[in-house]
Amino acid sequence: MTLIRPFAGLRPSAARAADVASPPYDVLSVADARAHAAGKPWSFLHVTRAEIDLAPGADGAETYEGARRALRKMVDEGVLRRDAGPRYYVYRVACEGHQQTGIVSAASIAAYESGRIRRHEATMPEKEEDRARHMDAVDAQTGLVFAVHRADSQVDGITERICDGRPANDVTDADGVRHALWVIDDRTDISRLTEAFEGMVAIYIADGHHRSAAAARVADRRRTPGGGEDEAWGSFLIASFPDDQVRVLAYNRLIRSLGGLSPEAFVAAVRERFEVTPADGRAEPRGPGEFAMYLERGWHRLALRQDAPRPQDTIAALDVSVLGEHLLQPILGIVDVRRDSRIDFAGGADGLANIERAVDGGAAAVAFALYPTSLRDLMAIADRGLMMPPKSTWFDPKLADGLVTYPFF
Repeated sequence: MTLIRPFAGLRPSAARAADVASPPYDVLSVADARAHAAGKPWSFLHVTRAEIDLAPGADGAETYEGARRALRKMVDEGVLRRDAGPRYYVYRVACEGHQQTGIVSAASIAAYESGRIRRHEATMPEKEEDRARHMDAVDAQTGLVFAVHRADSQVDGITERICDGRPANDVTDADGVRHALWVIDDRTDISRLTEAFEGMVAIYIADGHHRSAAAARVADRRRTPGGGEDEAWGSFLIASFPDDQVRVLAYNRLIRSLGGLSPEAFVAAVRERFEVTPADGRAEPRGPGEFAMYLERGWHRLALRQDAPRPQDTIAALDVSVLGEHLLQPILGIVDVRRDSRIDFAGGADGLANIERAVDGGAAAVAFALYPTSLRDLMAIADRGLMMPPKSTWFDPKLADGLVTYPFF
């Protein structure tokens, strides 16, 4: 099976696209999703976060059944329509002077399982199972996996030419992010794109590790001895963008308490391991190896002391690893950042403002801003089959749900 293949997607009409498109399910709380979908009967959140339409405390089975009903209603009412045959789709996301253009396809589960579609982040089994049960219930994949491939001149040439035409769907969301989708139905273009991706050594999952892992679970459950990989469930919904276009932002750390230390004692402990320099105003990290700390309405710049051991391994040298190894673990006792209730995370373009709001408002006692992890490091780590620390990257802007869905039925 080829690395990617075209598929007949479910899409809203041009007139319905703005009604349907929604933020991805995993960036909104239930309360936020409910507010976002209020007065919007065709918002795709009714599919991806079906609990917004149920009474509090509804169990998982009710939620998955609600998602199934919501998707089928959109199909039955003609809000979503299936394309006549297999297609590729060009997806362009643009905001604040940034633009990235990728290919939406059905990517091979077998390639994911063999490591040709590469991961960089471990997943949590309970989150995998939630998405797998959702896919099984709705009999479709409803959320794009955000992937990255090394820039390819043939792929770029086709997407640039296609984007000269009018998009089939064009939506600007509440945050000012434009989401535009073009349909590729020309057989020659489809063949050339398939061949171009087949010639790539690998593509890399950027955002959507739980969705891809869930798709693999579903495939494993539906697989029968002797084949079946060409069935719809043998692929998963992916949007892959060239590596020279994607934008990686910082993923900052919010700490709810100082572990019983006074602010003065905490700073003294930090000084044992880091050079600490008070800053005038906001202190955004200027490069790898520099951190910014916000405590008691004041910013400080941090850099590992010269006499501290310098990690040589790629993963250990990541800023998220250095902060954990030299500060979070020894000073605060935070070892498992996935499960420790004392730590939270803040990503996105408003990172420093979000930090100030959290600390000034009492939601956090101290916060740390990091320099963004490089895409080069991510790809190098994934090529070695290794996993990065949790919450190492924040890809921005996020992709919309609902503009294209991959049905199994």
